[in-house]
Amino acid sequence: MFAVDAFLSGLAYFIAYALRFEGRIPEDYLVTFRQTIFIAVPLKMVCFIVFNLYRGLWRYTSLVDFLNILKATSAASVLLVLVKTFLFGLAGFSHSIAIMDYILTLFFMAGSRLAIRIALANEQTRPSLFLNEKHYDGKRLLLIGAGTTAERVIREMLINPGVRLVPIGLLDDDHEKIGRSIHGICVLGNIEQIKSYRDFFDEILITSPSASSAQMQRIVAVCRSTGKPFKTMPAIAELIDGRVSLKMVREVTIADLIGREEVRLDNKDIESYLLGKRVLITGAGGSIGEELVRQIARFRPQALALLDFSELNLYKVEMECREILAYKDICAFLVDLRNPSATERVFQEFKPQVVFHAAAYKHVPMQEVNPWEAVHNNLLGTRNTVLSAIACNAEKFILVSSDKAVRPTNVMGTTKRICEILSSSFNGSVKTVFLAVRFGNVLGSSGSVIPLFRQQIAAGGPITITHPDVTRYFMSIPEAAQLILQAGAMGKGGEIFILKMGEPMRIVDLAHSMIKLSGLEPGKDIEIVTTGMRPGEKLYEELITEGEGIIPTHHEKILVLRGNHHFSFAEISAAVDELVVIANGFDAEAIKRKLKEIVPEYTPQ
Repeated sequence: MFAVDAFLSGLAYFIAYALRFEGRIPEDYLVTFRQTIFIAVPLKMVCFIVFNLYRGLWRYTSLVDFLNILKATSAASVLLVLVKTFLFGLAGFSHSIAIMDYILTLFFMAGSRLAIRIALANEQTRPSLFLNEKHYDGKRLLLIGAGTTAERVIREMLINPGVRLVPIGLLDDDHEKIGRSIHGICVLGNIEQIKSYRDFFDEILITSPSASSAQMQRIVAVCRSTGKPFKTMPAIAELIDGRVSLKMVREVTIADLIGREEVRLDNKDIESYLLGKRVLITGAGGSIGEELVRQIARFRPQALALLDFSELNLYKVEMECREILAYKDICAFLVDLRNPSATERVFQEFKPQVVFHAAAYKHVPMQEVNPWEAVHNNLLGTRNTVLSAIACNAEKFILVSSDKAVRPTNVMGTTKRICEILSSSFNGSVKTVFLAVRFGNVLGSSGSVIPLFRQQIAAGGPITITHPDVTRYFMSIPEAAQLILQAGAMGKGGEIFILKMGEPMRIVDLAHSMIKLSGLEPGKDIEIVTTGMRPGEKLYEELITEGEGIIPTHHEKILVLRGNHHFSFAEISAAVDELVVIANGFDAEAIKRKLKEIVPEYTPQ
């Protein structure tokens, strides 16, 4: 390739002279050509090497390679003019020759690489480069959304015949895109025109991963009207490394309908406190803990400690780390955080620098009926974890809290509020920086309503809801985990970060959407039954708005609140000890009275 480029560089230089004089080069210019050809070609080749033109794989020539060619050719042309002027002066050297030489060199370098890419293309895929549809043999796909994701998906279909998928067209509501094409595949019209093309496709692929909740609901309704199967590309938040592939195509889920806004992460800030650090995650086998493990692993910590009380959950997350994420620096600890000596042993052995405390009981009605377990698990577990983190000089401690800790009405939310007070009571007096992150319901987490509805639909119904007017805020597990990491990067000590949860959704509407996604009709195929409110539940969750000391941050989805409690660790720890004594007597009302003493804003239902 180096030899070919050298030949083409010299040829471009000669053709530039020939074009300038219409094939009849004057003798004096011919002398100049002979004197400078042995300068021009080596100079160009040096520039090609400097700009890394020989490090790529020719079969994967891309826009990045073209930009490198553009830079190298520009640099070579400028240097050639300077050297020529310095050595020979301007006599016998036309500016038009320099310009034509630049254009021809650029054309030859880019053209040769494009030719190589076409030549090395698989024999089966080469016709697809010229979009000859008679060569296609596979499932016909109509794509909704003519953006970056669609471009990557179409490219993979065209160069990989093994997927046996044929893109027959795209639909998009952007009128400027209609009539245009992506890799030869035409944007046929807007989404509402989908029925006009019903006979020409076998399946629909939604390639709009950043569509809003309302947009996604409309797209799904349009797809269902065709009677054809439809799938989607995952939301950006679900992609660990940001790559898009046809292997990621999946069924449309309720998470897609609730909201798919892209999470903007400051990777440099997150990397600054995770790269090369020893990171410990409690509750690593839980829904949030497991996703934190996935997200943290990509920031290349020195080692990860996975801590959980469930043997099965711990085994699953450890195997995923080793087999799927290919992250080997794992320590798995089967530990009950309520045991102070066992907790301290783990921390002293692993010596974490960053701690994510996600372990807790979170099921509101269950903890309302068994408040003593909430006291032991949430409060004792958190206190032991905090003290162990301080003892091993951890740099940062991030408590995964709940928005139910705001003006709590149940035992679970109140214990989480006390956990916030416990963790932050040391701020400023020890090396470890403590902060908390609050958020609400997480789609698909253990104890979530989504798996329950799915089971009820599979069983033929009915779906049970507690009240037709109950509304909740929802967030996907990947989005919650990513925002926890972002908040961790922003924390300086003592903050309570609050994640914006988007728009509230009625649980009954959620049930309707899930039934429709299953291809059934609410009220006809699956009944919806109201069962009544459960212990500790309230009809509406409070929307956390700016005010009461809550201020926005530089991240659009994160608010911050400075803790306003006046407890020292000794005071709050003594109160927890009293709670434990009461909890050991299994007196639910006495536990709630003591909780209200510690958290006056607690109003039991």
